Amino acid sequence: KMSKKHLKVGLKAQAPIFLVNAPLTNIIICDDSFWCVEDGNRLVINLQKLNQMEWWEAICDGDPKIDVKKVQPENSNLNDLDGETRQTVEKMMFDQRQKAMGLPSSDEQNKASMLEKFKKQHPELDFSQAKMN
Repeated sequence: KMSKKHLKVGLKAQAPIFLVNAPLTNIIICDDSFWCVEDGNRLVINLQKLNQMEWWEAICDGDPKIDVKKVQPENSNLNDLDGETRQTVEKMMFDQRQKAMGLPSSDEQNKASMLEKFKKQHPELDFSQAKMN
């Protein structure tokens, strides 16, 4: 049995034997989590994390913890992503590099470009005293 904050795994018998019966350390999405039996003797449990951007130190409260700072994520290939996701990731990578160099992000560049275009379209307006942030 799974709930967003609890996992219960056991064997049905006259006196049920619970292998796991503990609160989860983080919240899961129950509708996207599932279990199955493989090869007739292996239970596979797939828990879908609510927060995909964090590593869990442990699955259940009381489990041994790992040092998440030492976890090496798999290298991912941009070619494996769909077009929209790939564009988003590439934009984020570009913005991160720009920030590291102290340069404007793509959004900031777009805003500056739009402002320059507006200034050219309206030469009658005086922007010399305007404060831009």
